[in-house]
Amino acid sequence: MDLHSIRQSLRTKSIYDLPLRVTYYARVSSESDEQLNSLGNQITYYEDFIRKNPAWEFVEGYIDEGLSAATTKNRENFHRMVEDGGAHKFDLIITKEITRFARNTLDSIRYTRELLSAGVGVFFQNDNINTFDEDSELRLTIMSGIAQDELRKLSSRVKFGHAQAIKKNVVLGNSRIFGYVKDGGRLAIDEGEAPMVRELFELYASGEYSMKQIETLFWDKGYRNHNGKKSPIPPCRA
Repeated sequence: MDLHSIRQSLRTKSIYDLPLRVTYYARVSSESDEQLNSLGNQITYYEDFIRKNPAWEFVEGYIDEGLSAATTKNRENFHRMVEDGGAHKFDLIITKEITRFARNTLDSIRYTRELLSAGVGVFFQNDNINTFDEDSELRLTIMSGIAQDELRKLSSRVKFGHAQAIKKNVVLGNSRIFGYVKDGGRLAIDEGEAPMVRELFELYASGEYSMKQIETLFWDKGYRNHNGKKSPIPPCRA
């Protein structure tokens, strides 16, 4: 269906009643187990949701993992989705909310306009915004502006927290820092791992080894990272 026909149909019908080729976009902002589980839930939900609608034809979704919502710059599958939309491979994209799509107002408007010019709509489910609706751009501008401001506030809070932690000599974030353990929020040397750290720096400082060569050397010695994979800084001996 072309954009004019879709908008005419939506005057008397729901988006769920239109014969559309429908895909989805899902994203998480970190690679933690909790977030990846959330991503898995999103994928299962949208695949079931689209397939169960008899009027819709399911199109394989687009997924980005462990990437920031602040920009679309490095989201490979997001850009592939936009290109595929321009190639008329689907008619509608369903995504959870504006913050899954973009927190930058300009990005939100730019890409929804680009998709709409190709006859592709975006349905932000939680925000109840469907870009096939003629008043959607105003609502999208307001909502994405709010989301962008929330990101700015979050960034300010994080920066303030880091600054306060630095003043108190407290380490925030990942406690799996190779060669160290966290003790009361501060780093202490892990004497079991320290010899390997020293060996790494000694080898690299000699100028005779690249990081890739050191990685291979440590692998051959039986060193592994916390996930049991190759690492230039091995956290444990196998």
